[in-house]
Amino acid sequence: MDFNITPGLKFQTENIVEHKDTAAAIGSGFVEVLSTPMMIANMEGTCAACVKDYLPEGFSTVGTHVNVSHKAAVNLGESYKTECELIEVDRKKLVFKVRTFVDEKTIGEGTHDRFIIDVSKFMSK
Repeated sequence: MDFNITPGLKFQTENIVEHKDTAAAIGSGFVEVLSTPMMIANMEGTCAACVKDYLPEGFSTVGTHVNVSHKAAVNLGESYKTECELIEVDRKKLVFKVRTFVDEKTIGEGTHDRFIIDVSKFMSK
């Protein structure tokens, strides 16, 4: 099936660090800053949203690989953005460049792979 998804698609989200997003709340550390797991979750969600409207009904994407660095902290209550760009399409495999930032300061960056799935077939396995 041809999904008519091509490299160059971009998407951006904006969030505010809440207590539930912090390393202290998640247990990945003891500090009230954006946790690495939540940064990655936002990266994955941003990539999923980027291609959602290009998929036919009954199809979605699932994350399969994340390769990112978490370089700086985002404090509780602070706003941050996550952006992605689709850089490669290989049949059902989608590769994104991702970045989380505050103003122009990079908080985290790397790549994320997703695969297009037929939801009903995927859930029946």
